[in-house]
Amino acid sequence: MNIVVGITGGIAAYKAVGVIRSFVLAGHSVQVIATEHALRFVGKPTLEAISRNTVHTDLYEGVSEVRHVAIGQAADLIVIAPTTANTAAKLAAGIADDLLGNTVLATTAPILLAPAMHTEMWQNAATVSNVATLRARGFRFVGPTSGQLTGTDSGVGRMAEPDDIVAAAFGILASLEPGEPQPGQPQPSGSKPGEPDRDLEGLRVLISAGGTREPLDPVRFIGNRSSGKQGVALAEAAVARGAEVTFVGAHLEIEPPRGATIHSVETAEELRVEMIALLPEADLVIMAAAVADYRPRTVSEGKIKKDVTGDVLTLELVKNPDILAELAASKAEHQVVVGFAAETARTQEELLSLGRAKVARKRCDYLVLNTVGWTEGFATDGNTIMVLDRDGHRVIEAEGTKLSVAHSILTAVSTRTPSEIAVEPPGAP
Repeated sequence: MNIVVGITGGIAAYKAVGVIRSFVLAGHSVQVIATEHALRFVGKPTLEAISRNTVHTDLYEGVSEVRHVAIGQAADLIVIAPTTANTAAKLAAGIADDLLGNTVLATTAPILLAPAMHTEMWQNAATVSNVATLRARGFRFVGPTSGQLTGTDSGVGRMAEPDDIVAAAFGILASLEPGEPQPGQPQPSGSKPGEPDRDLEGLRVLISAGGTREPLDPVRFIGNRSSGKQGVALAEAAVARGAEVTFVGAHLEIEPPRGATIHSVETAEELRVEMIALLPEADLVIMAAAVADYRPRTVSEGKIKKDVTGDVLTLELVKNPDILAELAASKAEHQVVVGFAAETARTQEELLSLGRAKVARKRCDYLVLNTVGWTEGFATDGNTIMVLDRDGHRVIEAEGTKLSVAHSILTAVSTRTPSEIAVEPPGAP
C-alpha cells in the first residue's frame, strides 16, 4: 500500500516517527509530507531515515512531476499525525496553501486524522464545528485521548499513541469496500457521515471501572490494585465512536473519561446500587470494575488499635453481592451485559477453563478474560485479552495498548449478538 503520512506543527510530531516506522516495517511504501512548522519539532533526516524516502515539504518542488497532485492521486491512505487545530481549520475550509493541503484536495483515498492540541482548543466552538464538518465529509478520526499535555496541563487533547493510530489506519483499509465515497465526495443516501469511527451513535453504554474498597475502620480498607485504566479506555473509545456513555468509577488512579456522565462510588454495595439503578437506561453494560468479593462483617467506628488487638488481628468477612450475575439476570432482552475476569492463570488453557466456568455461573452475554499478576494486568498501559460469549465460545483475542484493546472489545460486543454462531466449539483449546 502507498501510505502518505502528513506531519504538522505540534509538539506531538515526534510520535509520528513511530507511526511511520510501523507502516514501513509492515511492508508499506510511506511518503512523508511535513509542514514547515513540523520540521521545527522533528528533523528531516530522521523522517527520511525512518520512511526510507525523500521527505516532501515544498509546494513548488517537483513542479514538472505535478507533485502537488501526484502524491494524493497515488495514495491508498493518508494519515495526518498530529492534526493541529490550525490544520483541522484549514482542511475544513479547503485551504491548500501548502503541499499537504494540496495533497488532501487531490486525493480520493481515505484520510485519518489524529488530533493533538490543548483541551481548550479541542473544546473551542470553532474546532468543534470544524471537526463536525470534516466528519460529515468522510474524514476519519483516532483520538484525541485524555492525559498529560504540554507543560503541566492534563486533559483531553493528547494525540493517540502510534500503535493506536496504526491500528485505526489498518482497520480503515480493511473495512473499505469498492466504491465507498472518500473525503470530499458526497455520502450515499441514508449513510452516517464519518463512519466507521462514529459507528456507536445512538448506543447507550454503561461502564464501571476501578476498584471498590471495603472499610475496616475510618483509616483502613480491603481493596485491590485496579487503576481503572481499561475501563476509562473503554469509555473514551465509546465516546469517540459516538455512544452516549455513563461511567461509574471506584477509586480511579487516572482522570475519568471526558464526554461521559460520571458517577463515583466507594464500596461494592454502592456500586451495586448505582449499576442496578442505571441498568434500565443502557443498551450495553460493561462491568470492568474490580469488585471486592468480601467485606468485613463489622466496621469499627474508631481506628483499630494494635495495643488492643494484640499480635494477631482476626477479621470476619462476609461475601459481597454478585453484581455481574445480578445485572445479567435483571437485563431486558435487547440489553447486552459484558463482564471482566482477571485471573492468575499459569497457562492459556487454564485461563480459558476458568473463564468458561465463570461465564457459566454469571450468565452474562460476554466475558473479557485477562491474566493478572505482580507485574501484569493492573496499572499497566497495555493489556492482552480474550473475549468469550455466554456459551464459552472464544470470540476474539486482542493485545496492545488499553485503548486499542478497548476498541477491539467494543467492536466485538456491539456488532455480535449472543445467539450468533461462535468461532469455535466450547471444547476447543
